[in-house]
Amino acid sequence: MKQPTFDTWLKSVQPILLEDEPQPAPPATPPSFAEYALTVYPFLELQPFHRNYYRLLEAFAEGRIRKLMVSMPPQHGKSVGASTLLPAYMLGLNPDCRIAIASYSAMLANKFNRRVQRIIESDEYGSLFPATRIKCGGKPTRYLRTADEVEIIDHEGGLLSVGREGSLTGNRVDCFILDDLYKDAMEANSPLIRENCWEWYTSVVRTRMHNDSRELIVFTRWHEEDLIGVLRAHERCVEMTCWDDLDRVGHEDWLSINLEALKTGTPTEIDPREAGEPLWAERQSRTLLETKRRLDPVRFECMYQGRPSTEGGLLYASGFATYDDLPRDIVRIGNYTDTADMGDDYLCSMSYAVDSDGVIYILDVVYSREPMEVTEGMVAAMLKATDVRQALIESNNGGRGFARSVQKLCPRVKVEWFHQGANKEARILSNSATALHLVRFPNGWATRWAELYAHLMTYRRDFRSNRWHDAPDVLTGIVEKESTFVSKKLVKVKFS
Repeated sequence: MKQPTFDTWLKSVQPILLEDEPQPAPPATPPSFAEYALTVYPFLELQPFHRNYYRLLEAFAEGRIRKLMVSMPPQHGKSVGASTLLPAYMLGLNPDCRIAIASYSAMLANKFNRRVQRIIESDEYGSLFPATRIKCGGKPTRYLRTADEVEIIDHEGGLLSVGREGSLTGNRVDCFILDDLYKDAMEANSPLIRENCWEWYTSVVRTRMHNDSRELIVFTRWHEEDLIGVLRAHERCVEMTCWDDLDRVGHEDWLSINLEALKTGTPTEIDPREAGEPLWAERQSRTLLETKRRLDPVRFECMYQGRPSTEGGLLYASGFATYDDLPRDIVRIGNYTDTADMGDDYLCSMSYAVDSDGVIYILDVVYSREPMEVTEGMVAAMLKATDVRQALIESNNGGRGFARSVQKLCPRVKVEWFHQGANKEARILSNSATALHLVRFPNGWATRWAELYAHLMTYRRDFRSNRWHDAPDVLTGIVEKESTFVSKKLVKVKFS
């Protein structure tokens, strides 16, 4: 299919201008997607991320992107942009385009279709795209307009809607928009439904496409092996961080963007938020999102952060034991600290107590991305409050200077630093079972240290798929140090 240009758009509107009945003149150039969206939906509240999202959808509509996948938290406007506003905009740019919307049910897909139709028949839309018209009041009779299909008058284009596993036999599709192919977690966690979805995608969606067909997938992530997950495993994906990435995407590559509810990592041109900033604070504040994360960190990482993980793939899936009160037979109190590896990593420091059986009780934690001049005081205050007499600090990445500063603040604490040269991945994975067996956290730790809890309980066995290793690394360091002190009962054997 020939991609829309200003010349093709202008050519499409000329027949309308030649009719006897006066018609509104089209704008001198096609409107941007954001301008169009605010014209037909003046009630929209566009946040900075919406404008970047809409700019991305505009590039897709113009054909600059052939394969685009977007993951976004629920209730952030992904479907309004992709499945309601975008189809009408694309049909305005090119009335010969044949578009298909697919969702987990035909009812939802038809709902999107009806919304698109209402936009096209509005006066506001007509002033922008006078050549794109649909059947109204039963006329013209030769054109189709139903809840699941509508045709553009005097053109070859139209809009189809279909539910997952529905048929598209005989229909050529120039653009597929796949919006939430799984209804909920129950569906996404079903291996049968995921397999049926993949089979439908390969046998129906891909077979209706031609060389220039485009695909847009917009999801709230539900599972590691949902459609986005499987496609990422089979085809090349380019992670979008700046607008120049549009020029380095190959014809068969996916351009991928994940908009997190709470920003992690460093700011980028596409997502310039600072770490910890919510995506849409006016609708879902950081406080609200943190509350959701405490309730179910695994689900939160999946749906709101776009990082799904199945229980079978989690390193600490069985969870850590908890305690209310410390036992009487505490034999020592210690601390282990790992300073941040990179600018957006966490400093993790844990004070703990050990009983005579070698069981480790976490007393207090500093888990922060604040600069060292701040965390030095935080760690020192914790060491004093937990009555630590000996603290170990990894000297990697400025840890030696950190240790010296903490020593000055806590002269009664013996602060030692050392270089950790062993392979981090091997250490964490090989000590995970021991950590689960020996370590106890205080009751309520999920609320008390929400980020620490989330990062531990969503930590994956696939080491490279984890964003942060700081908390597991410190737990591993404590276990490695303290497991050597586990008391061993000697069994006396009497020979007769």
